[in-house]
Amino acid sequence: MRKAALLALAAGALVAAKPPARYQPDPSSVIAAEIAFNRLAQDKGQWTAFRATAADDAVMFVPQKVLAKDWLRKQVDPPRSVTWSPSIVYVSCEGTLAASTGNWTRPDGSVGYFTTIWRRDRKGRWQWVLDHGDRLAKPRPAPDYLTGKVATCKRGQRPDGPPPVPAKGERAAPPPDDSLLWTADVAPDNSRRVTVKMWTGDAYETVIDDRVAAP
Repeated sequence: MRKAALLALAAGALVAAKPPARYQPDPSSVIAAEIAFNRLAQDKGQWTAFRATAADDAVMFVPQKVLAKDWLRKQVDPPRSVTWSPSIVYVSCEGTLAASTGNWTRPDGSVGYFTTIWRRDRKGRWQWVLDHGDRLAKPRPAPDYLTGKVATCKRGQRPDGPPPVPAKGERAAPPPDDSLLWTADVAPDNSRRVTVKMWTGDAYETVIDDRVAAP
């Protein structure tokens, strides 16, 4: 019995020590997640869809920055949902982070753009961690075909400095893949700037640079 217990403990330790799952950097999976997200909004309700697909730490702007699940919990679905479609998707080289951007249309005919940051959860499902957008006088030009781009792999030091040194007795975390970076900066007047940068192999290219004026 003691031997069996030790074997069970050893097996548990091996499971716990398994490295994180690796995913293919597949833009089509992000496009599929966006399409399913929009379909869920049309079928079940706008805020219902946002609640169902948000990560626990997801943020949005109303116009101040809020924890999405706290804000969404109090929202009632409008009679008709906004509709949207991505135009281009960017995916990190290890396939766990992505950014999509495209156009939206409200039931009243007003139009605008959106940018969504997606992250895979522990089960490999895409969940959004940031969603934002703004109104436009007319839609941005949309491509004839949806486009997906994959970042070149980049592991090691981040542009803002090296990773923290682990405390004594702690294991050092594996170097992060910093091939896709995003920031969301909010000013006191609730104007904001959301940027996404992708590593090209030589430098970071800014692929999304959204600036929203104060309300």
